[in-house]
Amino acid sequence: METLNEYVAQIDPKQRERMQEVLDWVKENFPNLKPRIAWNQPMFTDHGTYIIGFSVSKKHLAVAPEAVGITQFADDIVEAGYDYTKQLMRIPWESPVDFSLLERMIKFNMADKVDCTTFWRK
Repeated sequence: METLNEYVAQIDPKQRERMQEVLDWVKENFPNLKPRIAWNQPMFTDHGTYIIGFSVSKKHLAVAPEAVGITQFADDIVEAGYDYTKQLMRIPWESPVDFSLLERMIKFNMADKVDCTTFWRK
């Protein structure tokens, strides 16, 4: 699997529309980010460094902005009605996507990692 379209095509049809909506939104709003599939999940990078990734489970869409991003937005995640772990937030399939929160996470990571020369934060 090499493209986002191939990834989306192979996931459960019940989850496909939501995942496509989120991936299209990122591509449209952050055209400078490079989409890729790694570790069997879609993610976006900027100058070779990880910015955000997504994955699916039976009950939710997972958004992974790295632990620093989760810590930075923990209160906002709860306010949006989502829960989170150290590395990701969970958006239940039946809940709307808070695109404003997603935008803030992406912009934060882009700014925080502007001088980062590695894929992951050190």
